[in-house]
Amino acid sequence: MMSPADRLQRAVEAVGDGLLLVVTGAGVSRASGIPTFRGRDPGAVWRVSDVELATRDYFERDPVTQWSWYLERFASLERAAPNPAHHALAALERWQTARGGDYLLVTQNIDTLHEAAGSRRMIKVHGSSDRLRCSRYGCPNGAPRGSLARSAIELEPFRRRPVLDALPRCPRCDSLLRAHVLFFDELYDEHSDYRFAEVERAAARAAVLLFAGTSFAVGVTDLLLQTGAARKVPMLSVDPVSGRQPRWSAVEALPAAAELLLPELCDRLGAELPRSAAGG
Repeated sequence: MMSPADRLQRAVEAVGDGLLLVVTGAGVSRASGIPTFRGRDPGAVWRVSDVELATRDYFERDPVTQWSWYLERFASLERAAPNPAHHALAALERWQTARGGDYLLVTQNIDTLHEAAGSRRMIKVHGSSDRLRCSRYGCPNGAPRGSLARSAIELEPFRRRPVLDALPRCPRCDSLLRAHVLFFDELYDEHSDYRFAEVERAAARAAVLLFAGTSFAVGVTDLLLQTGAARKVPMLSVDPVSGRQPRWSAVEALPAAAELLLPELCDRLGAELPRSAAGG
């Protein structure tokens, strides 16, 4: 019987010059100290926070509470650093493209750890914590195409005094700003930055789908699972908790922590890791 590392190595090497499509969820950032969302971990965000809070409807009803919650989340993300899983995926990208293959990372995470580790061929399908956008549709700083760097917006007045008249506003039209993330009551095609059509096209041509640290609880994973199963392409899921694996016979569960298994994969492939990331 092959070990998870054996199975993963065989699947990745077999991609050849095809597309290796990697999909990450909150479990990949767990080792960086960022809570997961729907998992069994103590402190998982959606175990202690109402999902309703992260909706457009809630923003319109109580933007002060929502902004206070997101600023607390953003602060926790800023304290985090990439862990060996992030570094390994960046190394895997370099290895795959260096041998003439194609690679795409689709992350459900809004943190900036993948890019900090060096990932480049990446889609942040749920948005990004380092950007904001205007809440008015059609504003150049809002949906369907606009956004702003969070660093360009002065947020300290609201931190000092979290009240309605201190909320950050769009420098273009003076509407309220909001987090540049996909709310639970929004659709993937509401903003071009989510690049959902590209995800669909990638799923239709991927040679292997590798999931890491995802609970398979959101729409994008449904799309990928359905497309992969229909095309009968290999699908593997790296996650230490077997109960998180989807009830899809086509997905092979690899019960291991991403921050351990992915660096081991890179070592086997000869994909160079930073010294600080090797060995977890």
